[in-house]
Amino acid sequence: MLTVPAKTIVTNAKKPGAWFGAQYNMNIYRGCCHGCIYCDSRSECYRIDAFDTVRAKENALSIIRDDLRRKIRPGVVATGSMSDPYNPFEKDEELTRHALELIAAYGFGVAVLTKSNLICRDLDVLREIHANAPVLCKMTVTTVDDALARKIEPRVSPPSARLDALARMADAGLPTCVLLMPVLPWITDSEENIRQIVRRAKEAGAMGIYPAFGLTMRDRQRTHFYAELDRVFPGLKEKYIARYGTRYSCAVPQVKQLWRVFTAACDEAGLFYRMPDIIRRYQRGYGSGQLSFFE
Repeated sequence: MLTVPAKTIVTNAKKPGAWFGAQYNMNIYRGCCHGCIYCDSRSECYRIDAFDTVRAKENALSIIRDDLRRKIRPGVVATGSMSDPYNPFEKDEELTRHALELIAAYGFGVAVLTKSNLICRDLDVLREIHANAPVLCKMTVTTVDDALARKIEPRVSPPSARLDALARMADAGLPTCVLLMPVLPWITDSEENIRQIVRRAKEAGAMGIYPAFGLTMRDRQRTHFYAELDRVFPGLKEKYIARYGTRYSCAVPQVKQLWRVFTAACDEAGLFYRMPDIIRRYQRGYGSGQLSFFE
């Protein structure tokens, strides 16, 4: 396992409480080997060279312990925003698992984002955290088609395994949520795909789905994405260039119609899809009388 130096790991969120109710961010690893063709974290602004090479931050657990100990107030720690905390190396390194143990020991909550069913290994620690603080387990699902997922997310747990992991977490009493993002124009933006994801999320016991009907593209991310389109979906790059040019935010062509389809399906299934509702639901019961996790 390669390492990179770090001075701090648990940092204050730029807008505390805005993104899934988290006050803090934690990224133990840099880079990701999942190979998702659309990943925004490849962008130059994040300064992650050799992005496909996973590196752990040196002395990560000692730094996380000291960071948590110095926080004036508890809060929800988000992890998974820049690199997946359950990359394949985590199976042996167990840095994420031990970080969760520290979060439990210091009385913080956690919101975990992953595409890996390895998260189920840590159900015991997540339940320990949940006994005293909010926990939200978020799983990215862009399609329920395992064959299509292998093209756009080639080295990660297939959607069927991710949804099974969601079901296991929900059965263990943990709040779970699907991140339906990105929705890729002309690849995963069919109404049927959206309806299937809503249906499968409901069957897996998720409490909500948070979507983004499009993707972002800038500098190195766009270069990589277009190269992958040429390899996996020949001819599609030209459609992207014609419609989006060098635009950063690229909504799917039929975004309004897909939003109507999505919200109707969620309403019928009883799933939350607005951020404030998701936050209120998973943080319910952790307000006054206990440690406050609300801004």
